[in-house]
Amino acid sequence: MAARPSIEVPAAGSRPFTKWLPGVATLKGYRRGDLRGDLVAGLAVSALLIPQGMAYAELAGLPAVTGLYTTVMALLAYAVFGPSRILILGPDSALAPLILAAMLPLVGAGGDPAKAIALASAMAVIMAVICFVAGFAKLGVITELLSKPLRVGYLNGVAIVVVVSQLPKLFGFSVAAESTPARLREFAAGVLDGRTNAAALAIGLACLVLLFAFKALAPKVPAVLIAVVGATVAVAALGLVAHGVAVVGPVPQGFPAPALPSFPAGDMGRLTLAAFGMAFITLADTSALSRTFALKYGRKVDPDQEIVALGAANLAAGLFQGFPVSGSASRTAVAEAAGGKSQVVGVVGALTIVLLLLFAGSLTTYLPQAALAAVVIVAGTALFDLATMRWLWRVRRSEFVLCLAALLGVAIVGVLQGIVIAIVLSLAAFLQRVWRPYDATLGRVPGRHGYHDAARHPEARQVPGMLIFRFDAPVFFANAEHFSRCVKKHIAERGEPVHHIIIAGEPITDIDTTGAEALRDLMDDLAADDVTFAFAELKGPVKDRLRSYGAFKEIGKRNFFSTIGHAITEYLAEAGGDPLEWVDDYDGERTTPQDGAQATPQD
Repeated sequence: MAARPSIEVPAAGSRPFTKWLPGVATLKGYRRGDLRGDLVAGLAVSALLIPQGMAYAELAGLPAVTGLYTTVMALLAYAVFGPSRILILGPDSALAPLILAAMLPLVGAGGDPAKAIALASAMAVIMAVICFVAGFAKLGVITELLSKPLRVGYLNGVAIVVVVSQLPKLFGFSVAAESTPARLREFAAGVLDGRTNAAALAIGLACLVLLFAFKALAPKVPAVLIAVVGATVAVAALGLVAHGVAVVGPVPQGFPAPALPSFPAGDMGRLTLAAFGMAFITLADTSALSRTFALKYGRKVDPDQEIVALGAANLAAGLFQGFPVSGSASRTAVAEAAGGKSQVVGVVGALTIVLLLLFAGSLTTYLPQAALAAVVIVAGTALFDLATMRWLWRVRRSEFVLCLAALLGVAIVGVLQGIVIAIVLSLAAFLQRVWRPYDATLGRVPGRHGYHDAARHPEARQVPGMLIFRFDAPVFFANAEHFSRCVKKHIAERGEPVHHIIIAGEPITDIDTTGAEALRDLMDDLAADDVTFAFAELKGPVKDRLRSYGAFKEIGKRNFFSTIGHAITEYLAEAGGDPLEWVDDYDGERTTPQDGAQATPQD
């Protein structure tokens, strides 16, 4: 039997402290035996964080050093506020295109780096506010608005955007286009015009081969560090800068002072829209990642505190010239594989990067842009989930179409617009399912309990003169008339006179005022044809709704039955039929109502 997840119960006086500062609480009870594993894991993670942070900063259109500032502050903030002992936060390949898409119209291609940094930092601060509001108000459930097919489609679209954006750097030149299709056209034209730098392309391709090979054959080896160090040594030793190979150059020494980002008030709308989109995606992915690793070790994490911690990490990054951050599955997996046990891993990683910034900034002098492009391309391909798209194509074509629509929306229209498209498609898919839900007529299947869909069981027998109808959704304004049409259609298709309708009400979870009005009209139409009407198994809260509308009294108390069997028994008793032929002992359905007592529902 699997072990039950452990939940640490703090002392009564320390509960608020551990709730809002779980990392500090963990450090207070830190075990010295975990230190060695945390130190090794912290150094291993920093070897991945440094090149990735710089690469994702450039992907976002920012100076590479801002990726290091962002990484440091995200690690330290999460170490204090994060409920997960192993989760690693930092710059993310899925967020970087969003940051670039929001900033580019405001600063332009090759615009003022200081303004770009201020705008990116502002997005991080705004995203922090969104996360704080969502966490304290326990609104983490809003991330459920994005279904899995649409989330996969969105991330697949982002993967395409990421890869296309890095192809020019891989080939050693740059493009000015903003949209992905235009960037791809300009890249192709540049290659055909001979703008490719052979040395840069050789370095980039070598890094790609190395990264993919290690990923497949030795995933635990720090391939990113090996590729970046090897490329840097090659550029320096062979003097490739003189041959036009673009490099990062030395990073500024020191660390920025905290400050609120300053930006024009007119940019607030676009930055806020981008921050909402990033928060939506990040909350879903980070929460799922945190829960996954926690369950692996038999622990539980507070999802609302996870959102607050994400807000704290973004606020810290925004105050130190950073940009929005997210949880990382790959970096968390590295920390776990290296023996990490607690938030100390993040602290060690942050301190390692700070030492680089203070004392070894020249190490990036010959770091080629093509190598960073290769790192980003590999990360982008990791986002692409072809297996799930194939599975959706096999099991549910409609959800595959939604996935593909989200992908194309991101790749063609834009990353920011793609979020809106994905959310709208999610809501439209939900509305379509309740707007035109499945409906069925029910009958008795020989040898089986209960009442079953006659369309799926052609052998099902139906009570003569009676129609048992099931509608698998709430009855509300969008489907109320459809509900009535379905009832009349099944009566017309029955092939014999129908004198009584039973609505199997268990799937009907709500009836709004429009639905109640449609029920009244349906009852009038049925009454004109001498057809009676009743509900069976309708839930108490729904009956309460009908009472508040006045419809319960109009339908009649005696026309609400606790089970379908009771409704059939009542009908056959009045029609002179034999109930024993149509009901069984299951759920007491053979009990004959006495003075209407059993026919009255129990809420």
